[in-house]
Amino acid sequence: MVLRSSAGPLISSCERSNLIARMTATEHILLESDLREVPELRDARKSHGRIALRSRLRRHVLYLEIIDYYYLSVRSHTGARALEFSLDLRFARAPQFSRHIAWRWMAASLALIVVPTAIALAIRTSAVSLAVAALWAGTTFVCLYRTTETIRLISTCGAARLLEFTGGPGTFRALRPFVAKLMAHLRLASAARRPTKAEHLRDEMREHQRLRELGVLSVSDYEASKARILGQHAPARR
Repeated sequence: MVLRSSAGPLISSCERSNLIARMTATEHILLESDLREVPELRDARKSHGRIALRSRLRRHVLYLEIIDYYYLSVRSHTGARALEFSLDLRFARAPQFSRHIAWRWMAASLALIVVPTAIALAIRTSAVSLAVAALWAGTTFVCLYRTTETIRLISTCGAARLLEFTGGPGTFRALRPFVAKLMAHLRLASAARRPTKAEHLRDEMREHQRLRELGVLSVSDYEASKARILGQHAPARR
């Protein structure tokens, strides 16, 4: 069987099959269509757990709520900037945690308590005492600001940063009950992924595009994640 193109030459069915097979991974992803609607918080039918995180030093407030089994509602307020969106947990890895302790500033804060205080008591000068107290307060503030606990959510294949919150000491302890629920729903969402890797990669790219349009992902982060996904998709297609 042969087909005649608009330009005139004949194309055999075999050649046509080869032509389709040579389509790029990007074209393959964009041609298929099977979208899943991501619910917003006000449209959610069921809530499975919520938490509010606050970092007063960074003026950051984060509200997280697991909704409709497979989604995470996020409301973020940083200074005057507010952002509200939902994440599809099918495309999220397990949360990542990191802690940074400002050991040098902590040591300086402790040193300002012991050594200068002893000197100030020996001299018995109020001006020296006030100066030491002010220096200790400033050092302690920097120590608290730089001692952080951070939680991140990263996408499965594109490795895009979907969510990040940095708080002070005690953030992990406050998060522990919520994270246990989140891990359970991540397992549910993982079981609900598309059956083939190619389909999952295609769906994740669409999720990244949706998040870019919402302002969650920057253009550079989106392009980097797309390159990672296409790098995994192309070998599967070949």
